[in-house]
Amino acid sequence: MPNERVKRLRQLMEENRFEAILIGSEHNRRYLSGFTGSSGMVLITLTSAYLLTDFRYRTQAPEQAIGFQIVEHGPSPLENVRELLVQDHLAKLAFEQDHVVFSEYTAWTKILSGITLEPSSGLVEHLRIIKDEAEIQILQEAADLADHTFAHILKIIRTGVRESDIALEMEMYMRSNGAASSSFETIVASGERSALPHGVASERIIGTNEFVKLDFGAYYKGYCSDITRTVIVGTPTDKHLEIYNIVLEAQLHALAHIKPGMSGREADALTRDIITKYGYGDLFGHGTGHGIGMEIHEAPRLSKQSETILTPGMTVTVEPGIYVPGFGGVRIEDDIVITETGIKILTSSPKELITLG
Repeated sequence: MPNERVKRLRQLMEENRFEAILIGSEHNRRYLSGFTGSSGMVLITLTSAYLLTDFRYRTQAPEQAIGFQIVEHGPSPLENVRELLVQDHLAKLAFEQDHVVFSEYTAWTKILSGITLEPSSGLVEHLRIIKDEAEIQILQEAADLADHTFAHILKIIRTGVRESDIALEMEMYMRSNGAASSSFETIVASGERSALPHGVASERIIGTNEFVKLDFGAYYKGYCSDITRTVIVGTPTDKHLEIYNIVLEAQLHALAHIKPGMSGREADALTRDIITKYGYGDLFGHGTGHGIGMEIHEAPRLSKQSETILTPGMTVTVEPGIYVPGFGGVRIEDDIVITETGIKILTSSPKELITLG
């Protein structure tokens, strides 16, 4: 698998007239090489593939980075990069401009004196936007774990429990069942706090007759899941029901109509137009969704500004919401894969309004 990814990267390199590229960002390094260590660089030329790392990974690197030449670098990895470029008679080096800070760049220009540095942007990310079958299987397993976590936490949510205790239980459950960690800081927001789109768990104690919004995911085998469900503790008021049913209608409508060939802007309109129709457009301030994969937020975006065309193999979230200050908010989110004919939904937790004691 890594060799096929390197082959595709070389095609992009040829299109951009790059003879070598240095990959230092963690997720792109892992995507290309399969190496999961915490430190290393990948150097790809049109004929060679190198993984530079340190002595800690003498055993791990060759086991994971199949098809790569493993180079144990010295105190300055860039010195070894320079040696490899000279060895291969290369005088130009592309680098990931979005992942290199200015201080690094200035240091590189000194160490790589005589080598022309060529900024590149998004080459590996462009490859990552389309998931292969193995990636989609892992994403499905990560989504399954999130679904199991939701079923588990429903037994614990009730009046008198702290948001932070709920978040801790969810994260412990995910890790106990195979996750390396949570995909991001778990959001548990109750009562008025549920109107905070990214209201991470606080010390607030859950009351009665109020929303509890849960946004969480499992980081599993290098990939993320991301799901949001909103429940109510106690008895919902007419206002609770109104808001919830509008968000649910918008989300279900989008899931029924998203398809390949549609732009991210058109997909966003599927939810936004419904919420706006009911008079809550100003209280839906974020995009309908985002790409998901090795990172929790990737391309493409489902937003008012996105002209990216949805293509089979893309994985995105669909997560409309309404957030009423001083009252509460609702978000419902699923992970989906764009297919040849429509979508496949990865997450399967129930979406009818669940009331808890």
